[in-house]
Amino acid sequence: MKWLAIFLASCVVAGALCLPATAEPQHSNAPSGDSAQRELSNSPLVKDVHFQSVALGRQMQYRIYLPHNYPITTRRFPVLYLLHGLYGNFENWDRLTHLSTYAAGMNWIIVMPEAGNSWYSNSVTVPQDRFEDYIAQDLITEIDGKYRTIRARHARAIAGLSMGGYAAMKLVLRDPQLFAFAGSLSGALDAARDLDTRLPEFAPKLVEVFGAAGNLARVRNDIFALLPKEVPAGFAYLYLACGEEDRFLSVNREYVSDLSQRHVLYEYHEMPGTHDWVFWDREIRPLLAVLQEKLPDSSM
Repeated sequence: MKWLAIFLASCVVAGALCLPATAEPQHSNAPSGDSAQRELSNSPLVKDVHFQSVALGRQMQYRIYLPHNYPITTRRFPVLYLLHGLYGNFENWDRLTHLSTYAAGMNWIIVMPEAGNSWYSNSVTVPQDRFEDYIAQDLITEIDGKYRTIRARHARAIAGLSMGGYAAMKLVLRDPQLFAFAGSLSGALDAARDLDTRLPEFAPKLVEVFGAAGNLARVRNDIFALLPKEVPAGFAYLYLACGEEDRFLSVNREYVSDLSQRHVLYEYHEMPGTHDWVFWDREIRPLLAVLQEKLPDSSM
């Protein structure tokens, strides 16, 4: 039975941060009847696109939702960049949640990029893996150049789960002029700080990306260290949520405490749940609602 114990242990490790599920979870938020029919008629248009990333020097892929009325209007739309987690890919949000249902009728473009296990960061040990530049420069240029977007900070948002939640918080701190809203669900917020020590199973990739403990890149990518003592006026609105049984609950609480001390505009939610797609499917819907409240989708 030794092989069974090894297999079960590997499954626990792989699932810790965001291994894609083999089957969709049960959803209580999915509409039915007439409501479902109306939302189906307003469902976003879905496309998979390849483009050349200058930062990475290779082709990358993203899935994009275009508002249902995109082909029949000349208006411009705000954009949400929605990031996947570790061990995930660009299809996850679309396949493993009811995101397309929740986005029905939204006048938002939603972009879900591929990023592998990169932590959305410029790697210290693999110079060609400049994944932060790929998102912050290449992807935004691609989307603004190819689609009718509102090309301004007030109409641009970023959010993600786990690894993607960490990245959303980091990117909004790294360049406050890029995004007016950032969201994190179950964020692995201590990624660059001490996650490799706290959860050694993730150390190899974390050390590849951020270097060993004491490397200057650790500080440059640590969202606790990046948070200024006084945030500038008009700083992005932050949205964070974490499950009460999540291994990242304590670090989320710690980060929220820091946000409070610096008078950042934010909201934080704790509720029953763990680090899985049931939680993310449930919690992406209120995030979208707050996004639309904070950043009205008016065209320019």
